[in-house]
Amino acid sequence: MFKAVAAIVLVAGTLPAWAQMTPEGLWRNIDDKTGEAKAEIRIRDIGSGMLHGALEKRLTKDAKPDDVCDECSDDRKGKPILGLEIIRGAKKAEGKEVWEGGKILDPENGRNYTLRMTPIEGGKKLEVRGSIGPFGRTQTWIRVQ
Repeated sequence: MFKAVAAIVLVAGTLPAWAQMTPEGLWRNIDDKTGEAKAEIRIRDIGSGMLHGALEKRLTKDAKPDDVCDECSDDRKGKPILGLEIIRGAKKAEGKEVWEGGKILDPENGRNYTLRMTPIEGGKKLEVRGSIGPFGRTQTWIRVQ
């Protein structure tokens, strides 16, 4: 009986650490040009291990609550920026702590980029890379929760 209880306590104690090594959660993205926080994005598993993320809070001074995605060219065109799904279809790569295969939208220019997300520093940060072919950029997001 003691062994079973000890095993349960041990597994329960490791769950928070394991949960941190996933992109799921609330993240603050930092502008790679200015170094300032721009927004908070919540990433969720929508089923089958597929992650999607929506813009939950805008942090820039010029952000207006009624802003819409004028630059989007797909089903998000004209939709409010707040709540806008900017990450679609990312899946965990086999045998790696990397999520890829999805797309990330830049609402400022309406472009969709190939997505790669890698938790770093024990899951406290997330490297988010958007690319088109060999060209792209990487931002480091900070976990809020």
